[in-house]
Amino acid sequence: MRKKRARTSFSFCCQDRLQVNLDGQTMSLSGKLTMQEAAELTRHFLNHLRFIEQKTLVFDLSGLVHIDSAGVMALFYIRKKLYEKSIQSELTDAPESIADKIRLFYPEEEAGVSPPRRPAFFEYVGGQVYHFFSSYVFGFILLAANIFYWGVTDIFKPRARRKGEFVNQAVLIGVNAVVIVVFLTFVIGYVIALHSAGQLRTFGANIFVVDLVVFSILSQMGPLITAILVAGRSGSAIAAEIATMKVTAELDALKTMGLNPNRFVVVPKLYACMLTMPFLIVFANVAGIFGGGLAANVYLDITPEVFVNRMMDIMRNKELWVALVKSQVYAALIVLTGSFYGFRVERGAEGVGKVTTVAVVVSITLVIVADSLLGVIFY
Repeated sequence: MRKKRARTSFSFCCQDRLQVNLDGQTMSLSGKLTMQEAAELTRHFLNHLRFIEQKTLVFDLSGLVHIDSAGVMALFYIRKKLYEKSIQSELTDAPESIADKIRLFYPEEEAGVSPPRRPAFFEYVGGQVYHFFSSYVFGFILLAANIFYWGVTDIFKPRARRKGEFVNQAVLIGVNAVVIVVFLTFVIGYVIALHSAGQLRTFGANIFVVDLVVFSILSQMGPLITAILVAGRSGSAIAAEIATMKVTAELDALKTMGLNPNRFVVVPKLYACMLTMPFLIVFANVAGIFGGGLAANVYLDITPEVFVNRMMDIMRNKELWVALVKSQVYAALIVLTGSFYGFRVERGAEGVGKVTTVAVVVSITLVIVADSLLGVIFY
């Protein structure tokens, strides 16, 4: 038969002021356990730790007459090493003064935190889809409903609007964007006619460059390019302004004064964008057609009179109405997207930069998607 191991026993003395004796499952400490004895006690105990075979160890503190914070931490460290070796320990029979100091200096036990369970693939996908619809889609729809409600009601309540704010936003969003919109659409119209000239000249269909330029600019490129430029220029400014107001607690101040931030901040921007967008698209259409006419004159020898006469023959009111409808849809999407991400900002200046970038990307994406849907509807 296997011979049972003997129980571990040892004793030592720390600086003649602390006696330690281990007999079976009881470890008795008597004397003083202060900073001078704590280091030596820990060193001696760790040297004997590998010989301890008991599964339970009781610290008998009845013989202690003094202990300080270093002594308490020594006991904590020793018990932690015992726990790592799967040995349970307990402090017992401490005098009242010793027990009070142990309760005062003994660190709280940190409960082990188990690593989070990695979700399965379908669980992860389902959670992401639910988060997207609950946080973004539903939140966007709720914000749109709130803003359009105040936008409609404030039409009949002029006193509820901030005096001069509509004009200020119209200048910032519309008037200041005229130059860049006109310049880029002129270049785009010129490039469209330029690249079409070679192919049309091959088939002797020079005159059809007018049809190509007019239809592409009026129904597609003019409204789309204008919306993309406004989204990048004004949509980012809307998101940054609202995000900054939230970070600096200005929105909380408005709520404290009984003002609705959507009504006070966003509605004037919505009015301004929806009013100025049609005019920007008109300027863009004129500039794009002018650029196409210039290219047609230079590369296809189409005189301005011929270009204008052909344009008047093929133009329809439908393209103008479609451009007007698109302008209102694009304006609403740009303002709503910038406001939505501005209200969702977190973590100070870094968060302002992030939501501004995301707002521009999402607003341009929504504009392109809306342009595709409207193109199918009005085809």
